[in-house]
Amino acid sequence: MSWKKRHRSFYYKYAEDPDDIILKSSETAHLIIDVQKTYLEPKENQKENEEWQPFFNRMKDIVIPNIKSFISFTREKKVENIFARIACHKESGLDRSLSQKKPGFNYLLLPKDTPSGQIVDELKPDPDDIVMMKTTDSALTGTNLRLILKNMGIKNVVCTGIFTDQCVSSTVRSLVDESFNVIVIEDCCAAATDELHKHELEIINMIYCHVVNLEEVKTFFRN
Repeated sequence: MSWKKRHRSFYYKYAEDPDDIILKSSETAHLIIDVQKTYLEPKENQKENEEWQPFFNRMKDIVIPNIKSFISFTREKKVENIFARIACHKESGLDRSLSQKKPGFNYLLLPKDTPSGQIVDELKPDPDDIVMMKTTDSALTGTNLRLILKNMGIKNVVCTGIFTDQCVSSTVRSLVDESFNVIVIEDCCAAATDELHKHELEIINMIYCHVVNLEEVKTFFRN
């Protein structure tokens, strides 16, 4: 089944198929969201660690290799690769947004130089790549990413990274609200569970973005 039919929610069950997607390299950016070392570290609790194992496996076997492959592809196409990572300026984390101060999974204290807060080694940015630090879920909120994209003449943003139902989804919604065309590569993303991942793709598809796979997105590019 092609991207035009997959991941349709109740709202778009009977909608017409979307038009073919054409991406011009100079007007397109690849945004890699929060693929940081901290998310691949084992959990202290054994039971919790076992429950997270499918996520760890998906990241190791599918998501990180696919993002790495797409970065190589975009470099050949002269497409900008932009990295977003969660990091606070102050050691205390005082500058974090409320969502990152609340107790539970989303509590994050990652001062900007913390080793575990860096991008995973397999996807290490090149010296000329833009790396955005954010203290929010969305990569647009509280950063100058919107301005940077506009300055570079970007109209289309291809999103990859984690977590599909959190920072990826939040960023996608912010981008489309700013009138960017957004694409999410489903096999370059992950949520804590496959169920959450698929459910969120269904929610955001067609209204906020187009959800495609890695091989499909490569066919969209025109120099």
